[in-house]
Amino acid sequence: MQSILITGGSGFLGRHLVGRLLKTEVQRICIYSRGEHRQAEMRSAFKDDARLRWFIGDVRDRERLERALRGVDVVIHAAALKRIEVGYHDPDEMIKTNVMGSMNVVEAAARAGVRKCLLVSSDKAYQPVSPYGQAKALAESIFLTANNVYPGGPVYSVVRYGNVWGSTGSVVPLWQDALCVGKPIRVTDPACTRFFMRASEAVDLVLQAVEAMTGGELAIPDLPAYRLADLLTAMGIEGYQVVGLPVWEKMHENMDVLRCSRDAKRMTVDELKEALNERS
Repeated sequence: MQSILITGGSGFLGRHLVGRLLKTEVQRICIYSRGEHRQAEMRSAFKDDARLRWFIGDVRDRERLERALRGVDVVIHAAALKRIEVGYHDPDEMIKTNVMGSMNVVEAAARAGVRKCLLVSSDKAYQPVSPYGQAKALAESIFLTANNVYPGGPVYSVVRYGNVWGSTGSVVPLWQDALCVGKPIRVTDPACTRFFMRASEAVDLVLQAVEAMTGGELAIPDLPAYRLADLLTAMGIEGYQVVGLPVWEKMHENMDVLRCSRDAKRMTVDELKEALNERS
């Protein structure tokens, strides 16, 4: 690929994708996001590499997307509102970004002559119980059916996986931040299980999907999982508040009918400690 654009490119996954892509022969990497401060931080972190292009824009704006996509070969659509409680309280805003925004990406990619367009989705999209999951499920459908809507245009595919270890807003940094300032540790249910995936593995999955996609694929990895109780032990947390599961969360996550965090290979406390040390 000669040129690639990442929507939400200044987010957690985007930063890791850019770091990996700069080690390849890609000639142009476009970061498309609303976060001007985060883009400025990335410019500094990547020493304003000449291959990087910076676009302030929102996926809600199709015309802006179309201008940014001119000359782009591949789109990785990672932009989304991801806070589950935000979707519960403001579902209309989540629809505007995660559903309508995905429609805009699909249409803008077709108009701009992009070759490949990949959606980064979530395990929350399978049998969704939250507006976030429902919005992601609709985004998946939009991308997969786009292959029929634009038969001569780009090819569209999807990758679906769980929260990435250490990503923004995930449980490890959330608990670590609470420990640092002496706030109580709040746990929905210690028996909950969640999938485990490193940022490097997410990048591998996304880039492998881009390379292999011919249109219509839904790529789902096989991942291990951990219990929140075991993570608490690995982090040395003894005192915590059990607050119960809110209506928008599941006890166990599923990525499809065969992949449930309850039944996945269970990580040990020692393995979780090792992963925590890797992150630090």
